[in-house]
Amino acid sequence: MGNTVAIVGRPNVGKSTLFNRLVGERQAIMDNTSGVTRDRQYGKSFWQEIYFDLIDTGGYVVGSEDIFEEAIRKQVNLAMEEADVILFMVDVNVGIHGLDEEFANLLRDVQKPIIIVANKSDTFKKGNDYVEFYGLGLDAKIFPVSSQSGSGTGDLLEEVVTHFETQGIEDQYKGLPRIAIVGRPNVGKSSLLNALLGVERSIVTDLAGTTRDSIDSLYNLYDKKFILTDTAGIRKKAKINEDIEFYSILRSTRAIEKSDVCIVMFDASKGIESQDMHILGLVAQQKKGLIVLVNKWDLVEKETLTSKKFEDTLRERMAPIDYFPIIFTSVTTKQRIFKSIEIAIEVFANKTKKISTSKLNEILLKDIQKFPPPSHEG
Repeated sequence: MGNTVAIVGRPNVGKSTLFNRLVGERQAIMDNTSGVTRDRQYGKSFWQEIYFDLIDTGGYVVGSEDIFEEAIRKQVNLAMEEADVILFMVDVNVGIHGLDEEFANLLRDVQKPIIIVANKSDTFKKGNDYVEFYGLGLDAKIFPVSSQSGSGTGDLLEEVVTHFETQGIEDQYKGLPRIAIVGRPNVGKSSLLNALLGVERSIVTDLAGTTRDSIDSLYNLYDKKFILTDTAGIRKKAKINEDIEFYSILRSTRAIEKSDVCIVMFDASKGIESQDMHILGLVAQQKKGLIVLVNKWDLVEKETLTSKKFEDTLRERMAPIDYFPIIFTSVTTKQRIFKSIEIAIEVFANKTKKISTSKLNEILLKDIQKFPPPSHEG
């Protein structure tokens, strides 16, 4: 990837807080609860006119009761493989934790520059406590910082950029179409992204609410590059029962706002629900390109014209917003999943097509001659 920095460490040491500070916006969800971040989260930062990519990761744990533990570890390992520089984050308030020692052992085999970031160094005394982490036995420089206030991040970045051979690119994704995958929880959004990319980009489980952050991925198909965004499931406000879920849904709605085209996924086995209608209306309200992808079609018992009846019912309920393409698919069998992207590209092309004034006049003139606009006061 080039000029890439991965922020790694055990849970709840402030990785997402540092990530947000360095990218300059609240992109990753932050909470005092451990295990909030699960998938890899990418952002862009720069220092002294040198641009680099940042990767936020979930907390690395071994032997916990968290059902996502193994999947998070896999995401952390993938981030370290991609990175040119690794920021190993620790907490000066806690000192050397057993999980820090385990992770340090993992890093000994990594042949890349490693920098230890002693976070939560908010006071002068705490700023001197970082020397304890030399006890981890890593051949790495240690920088005391406060992710919350930004103290010490300048010195840290001065060291980070010395490991880059190029100035990097300000934004290699600038101008690329953005396609967001949205829908209710557990309809198969992350499974679709992983199937399209051919890698486990997002963690997938049967548990609703697995995806929390909005996850961007660069994708190349039909000789066209674009950004695919996996989002958290959007459920009714009355069913939101924790702050983390609230911020997940907030990031999903922001992903819709930033997108050019939205693929709205339905669960065919559950039929058309009111929340599906709400999400479709939200996308239409934002004037985004729209495709409906009816997933898990292989689980539906088929009769004569089953798909046509489903389609007619959906268009009738959404009228007058009934112009969108509808694709029936099964992500597990990869049935028609690439067709959804092909149509998304067509929708984007139609959405951005410019029609000349002369062509518009030519089309409208026939109707104006048949039905002249009424004159008002001459």
